[in-house]
Amino acid sequence: MFSLASLVILTLFAVGHVQVLAFDNTCNSNLATYWGQNSYGASNPNDPANFQKRLSFYCGDATTDGKSSPLVCNRLSSLFPIAFLNVFFGPGGEPEINLANICNTQDNATFPGTELANCQALSSDIQTCQAAGKLVTISLGGATGGGTFANDTQAASFADQIWNLFLGGASSTRPFGAAVLDGVDLDIEGGTQSFVPFVNQLRTHMNAASKTYYITAAPQCPYPDSALGATLNAVSFDAVYVQFYNNPCGLTHYSDSSYDWNFGVWDYWARYVSTNKNVKVYIGAPASSGAAGSGYVPIATLQTIAQQTAKDYPSFGGVMLWDVSQAYVNGRFDQAIKSTLSAGKSCGNAFTYQACTAPAFSSTANYPSGSTVSYGGYQWYARWYASGAPVGSDDSNAWRALFACSGSNPTSTTTTTTTSKTSTSSSTSKVSSTTTSTTTSKTSSTTTTSTTKSTTTTTTSSTASGSSCNGVAAWNSSTAYTGGMQVTYNGQLWQAKWWSEADVPGGSAGDWALVGTCVSKRSLHDGSLPRETGYLERRSFRFDRN
Repeated sequence: MFSLASLVILTLFAVGHVQVLAFDNTCNSNLATYWGQNSYGASNPNDPANFQKRLSFYCGDATTDGKSSPLVCNRLSSLFPIAFLNVFFGPGGEPEINLANICNTQDNATFPGTELANCQALSSDIQTCQAAGKLVTISLGGATGGGTFANDTQAASFADQIWNLFLGGASSTRPFGAAVLDGVDLDIEGGTQSFVPFVNQLRTHMNAASKTYYITAAPQCPYPDSALGATLNAVSFDAVYVQFYNNPCGLTHYSDSSYDWNFGVWDYWARYVSTNKNVKVYIGAPASSGAAGSGYVPIATLQTIAQQTAKDYPSFGGVMLWDVSQAYVNGRFDQAIKSTLSAGKSCGNAFTYQACTAPAFSSTANYPSGSTVSYGGYQWYARWYASGAPVGSDDSNAWRALFACSGSNPTSTTTTTTTSKTSTSSSTSKVSSTTTSTTTSKTSSTTTTSTTKSTTTTTTSSTASGSSCNGVAAWNSSTAYTGGMQVTYNGQLWQAKWWSEADVPGGSAGDWALVGTCVSKRSLHDGSLPRETGYLERRSFRFDRN
């Protein structure tokens, strides 16, 4: 089994003192920033002064570590995946790398008989970064790069080649000379090629070495990843930099009522599917509005998301930014998010689980949209009508994980005495009731007993929890509805259980599930709803002040 022990570097500085610097993969405060593609320059060709700089510029500045002195970094150092090795099998059987304005096959020499750029001038840059406690890896693929393997033997042979060219092996065509990188990142964004033999062969080399190496991946947020899904499930990765941008599950959908943000799915994968149960999941984010087609959020928003995600999920490892050139120009985006991560850092895979506050899932119950349950170590939210159990590894499931939780699921014993008076007119029925209830609730750490009295006036003989009907269309007998769609009817919010047309909500066909009585948005947040909705309220309004 691959060890997650920290990489510790003892560095003797010219000023005459020894400083211990370290990267710790068990922490939740790490920052990975891609370098090599000059993303800012690509989108701003008329601003060469802010084009990507050499790698040592970003390491020596110590910007992502929140320190002011060159080469003095905190213990939770950054990671720099070098992007990209974009061609697997080029002329002469060698791969190709393209580092934009820093090193490429057009502006730099290549090794004889190949299109592999000779970037050995970067050897000292890499070693400078490593001496500053930062990991430097080689990223394979990219949006338009990569390659395929003819068979498992070729995949394993390619792993040998990568080991010899960039890691602990030996070759006469090492692009970075004597510099030994810290691992390999897979940013494979096309095809369905299995990388299992490739990763397994890399692990064989890494496990036999005295140096600690890392293998990471950068999947898209839709789960499972279309290119690397099978590989991620089959072999051990140390971290995944999930791209929460250019996708409907991205950062801009974090507070949507549809709950398309799906970090919970990736946390479930990390804890229950991955072969490495200590794998870390990073929030991948664009470092500026020009860094991606969609998915950019302002720094204050990203800080809020990172802080809450660190509290909600034990697999959270930090943030990945694309890329460092964009971050530098965008108000030091890297420094701002690193400061937030460091303020809430926790290492050694330490994590404080929240208590499960929602009722335990029942296989005999039906749950309308907005319901919350506790199940399998998570608190879940029903995105639409649900009856089956939550499935953490199913991104299309009705249930979305809200946060990881622990302790006994809440149980309750309730005794209720009710007296009521009913008066009926020709068109309206009102029920006035006085209810006295005594409820005992148990969680993993507390026991509370409360007695309440309430007087309620309602326009129906029985009601579900209040629901906001803002923006929901009225039911129409000529409209065809699919499962999960919502309508209003007679002052109530209904949700289709399945395909329905011309069957009235509440009718004998049973096509519709009652969500609740329509109430104003304000009344949803006045404290009158059950406690388990409180987390949802907090989630929905996180960004009101930004």
